[in-house]
Amino acid sequence: QLQLVESGGGLVQPGGSLRLSCAASGVSLDRYVIGWFRQVPGKEREGVSCLSSKGGTTTYADSVKGRFTISRDNAKNTVYLEMNSLKPEDTAVYYCAAGGPYPGQPLCVISTSRLYGYWGQGTQVTVSS
Repeated sequence: QLQLVESGGGLVQPGGSLRLSCAASGVSLDRYVIGWFRQVPGKEREGVSCLSSKGGTTTYADSVKGRFTISRDNAKNTVYLEMNSLKPEDTAVYYCAAGGPYPGQPLCVISTSRLYGYWGQGTQVTVSS
């Protein structure tokens, strides 16, 4: 059974950086499509970024393009979300999610969370001065 645990959230000033980690246990992540989502109380969960299981294809929400970078380290069975130039509107609980297994999947989507069957518990990111 795949289990995901996020870490790395916290309080940061506008313009600062954070790196979120999502450590997997139970199953190797390299056959899964990985996504990062975020949610603010009272709003729907929003797709932030995703990474395919083959070829390293990435997708980003327009609001984070050029500022966030998703990556995976298969040796550590961990996925990362590097967040730079953070803005107050990036404040949310961030969740990593895994869809699959879809070995050899060259694409990923963040327009829906329904493709992702495994979720972490979330980590709070607060951007404030």
